Amino acid sequence: MQHVLLTGGAGYIGSHAAAALLQAGYSITILDNLHNSSRSVRPAIEALGGRPVDWIEADIRDESALDRLLAQTPVDAVIHFAGLKAVGESVAHPLRYYDNNVSGTLTLCQAMARAGIQTLIFSSSATVYDLGQKMPLREESALGPSHPYGWSKFMVEQILLDLYRSDPTWRIALLRYFNPVGAHPSGRIGERPNGIPNNLMPHICEVARGRLPYLTVHGNDYPTRDGTGIRDYLHVMDLVEGHLAALRYLTTSAAPLVLNLGTGQGTSVLEMVNVFSEVTNRSVPVRVGPRRPGDQAACWADPGRARTLINWQARYDTAAMCRDAWCWASREETG
Repeated sequence: MQHVLLTGGAGYIGSHAAAALLQAGYSITILDNLHNSSRSVRPAIEALGGRPVDWIEADIRDESALDRLLAQTPVDAVIHFAGLKAVGESVAHPLRYYDNNVSGTLTLCQAMARAGIQTLIFSSSATVYDLGQKMPLREESALGPSHPYGWSKFMVEQILLDLYRSDPTWRIALLRYFNPVGAHPSGRIGERPNGIPNNLMPHICEVARGRLPYLTVHGNDYPTRDGTGIRDYLHVMDLVEGHLAALRYLTTSAAPLVLNLGTGQGTSVLEMVNVFSEVTNRSVPVRVGPRRPGDQAACWADPGRARTLINWQARYDTAAMCRDAWCWASREETG
């Protein structure tokens, strides 16, 4: 495979994947509607990748735009990052999530089929699991999302597996992310959420920069080692390496690939705050708030299948996650 289309390729994970693919020798096209991203990331991707990027500003629900693109560009595979991803927003606006995430994927797959492109890597999520069950989560663990965002990922997974069953010439990978954090070690690209961040690491960075007065910890009475929630945080650079490994796997294997991408270790909120402060020498004031509805005490992956099937495992520790996130945040502030 030589040319890869990245839907949502200007976003947080997509931009890191774009740079990594270029560095690995692939040609890429980015398709993004810029809903939660910016075209300003393009020069950084090209500088890091050492090669130019084809760029299309369009929505995955735009059937005509997809058909034009796939008719004009010799795409070999698609990595599908485009999707809305805020849990709370999905609860408030479920139709928006089902329209964008589910209907958008249907439109994309139909356009791929018309163009004869049958290799697809889907950006899924650990939220497809029933998070109330025993940890760690394995690929065969019970599924059962608790919010529309998780259900949208679950539905797309089912659609793609049904597509494969109907036509086994498709090559499909479902990559279930746990909690991506960090940034490119260069500090050139990273996570840039709109408004007050929903995720832990960018929120920590905003407090460290003085843009927010404190970090709200949502509950400190969970049955964990320090009372705060435990999650499987994964460096974004490890995550994108998982996509490259999956892409290589799909060139030689026919069966659908369903994998957890996580470290296999849980880190609590307060542990991450403490590591960040140690690595950056920045104070992060904390205030305890009430638990958020639907939050679980702990969630982490068993990534053994990814190690066995695609020879992938996470390499970066929490110190590297914090250091690289801060490198990006502080560089962004100074320009």
